[in-house]
Amino acid sequence: MGEHTGREAVAAVWRIESARIVGALARYTGEFALAEDLAQEALAEALVTWPRDGVPRNPAGWLLTVGRRRAIDAFRRRSALDERYTALARDLGEGGAVSGGPPADPARDAEDVLWDPDRIDDDLLALMFVSCHPVLSREARVALTLRVVGGLTSDEIAKAFLVPAATVQARITRAKKTLAAARVPFEVPPAEQRTERLGSVLNVVYLIFTEGSSASSGTDLIRLDLASGALRLARVLARLVPDAPEAHGLLALLELTAARFPARTGSDGEPVLLEHQDRRRWDRAAIRRGRAALTRAGQVGRGLGAYGLQAAIAECHAVAPSVDATNWERIVLIYEALGRLAPSPVVDLNRAVAVSMAQGPAAALPIVDELAAAASLSHSHLLPSVRGELLLRLGRTKEARTELERAIGLCGNQRERVVLERKLTDLGSVDPA
Repeated sequence: MGEHTGREAVAAVWRIESARIVGALARYTGEFALAEDLAQEALAEALVTWPRDGVPRNPAGWLLTVGRRRAIDAFRRRSALDERYTALARDLGEGGAVSGGPPADPARDAEDVLWDPDRIDDDLLALMFVSCHPVLSREARVALTLRVVGGLTSDEIAKAFLVPAATVQARITRAKKTLAAARVPFEVPPAEQRTERLGSVLNVVYLIFTEGSSASSGTDLIRLDLASGALRLARVLARLVPDAPEAHGLLALLELTAARFPARTGSDGEPVLLEHQDRRRWDRAAIRRGRAALTRAGQVGRGLGAYGLQAAIAECHAVAPSVDATNWERIVLIYEALGRLAPSPVVDLNRAVAVSMAQGPAAALPIVDELAAAASLSHSHLLPSVRGELLLRLGRTKEARTELERAIGLCGNQRERVVLERKLTDLGSVDPA
């Protein structure tokens, strides 16, 4: 096997199995930070060994066994000939996969690493709750979740959020130290803490998907790897906590949003606005999955939560044959409910867009003007972009041009900026009002 092929195999196995490996190691050692370090060491050893000796028959078992051996070494270095070391040594047995051979007990190792990709247990759930623990900052939660649950490298996380790799590494290191200092146990939290902690987990997955679906900066409108990773996490969560309505609500939102990805950009990567999208390109299977998840959210909860309401709005778009045929009045009502449940200026801005479609731009402009006066979105290109569009529809071209210029100056994504610049150029042929 060539070096390139071997490294590709390592990357593929790591992306699929890393969370289960870290979870299993954390269960054995009782230390989340140590488990993540051990998994990284096993990965580094695989990058050297597999290209040279070939991919082992049981790749994830190989990584787990190496990680467990490194755990024994770590405890030995701590003079840890205690019951924890003894238990690990007894479980590991003799022989094994350091050289890529079969594990000492393939059946037991297969069970430990969860070979069935559809099988989920508390290890993975505990891993998600630990990496999204509220003791960590939002940035640390995102970085740690992408590393240990999503299987991304520091470089990949850095590229996704356009920060230096050293910054990501520092966040992850601080996060692990914080978890260790707080003595956060590797476990699914008790019921009384689960609701709060689940909200943190869902929020991180939502943030990751949001950045992936509408990149805040860079040259791509959609970061598919980031969005796909978040969608995978949402699917896992919905299965891990089947009685949590917001887990299903988030999954519904992500499925219904991702369903429109194929039509959101042209062959050149340029954004395609909703009214110009070829709805035949929307992923109908994803729409069916999203609607099923939304139904499930309604069945297990007493009304929809914030994610479920957003999913209900996405469903309105998914089932409409065109922009004009969309049930905008219903969307306005859902945004009003969302604004009461989870108030934010972005929700109000989106409600203004829906109002403009349902009742006309004159009805929506006061909402946007109030947001502009509050200055809560002063650093976002979204508000001047929407306000410029409303003013243009009202025939107030000169004011619209000013707003579009402001939006262009604030927009960090090159693809979106091109759309705004094109709209501004088109205004050159219109007499200013």
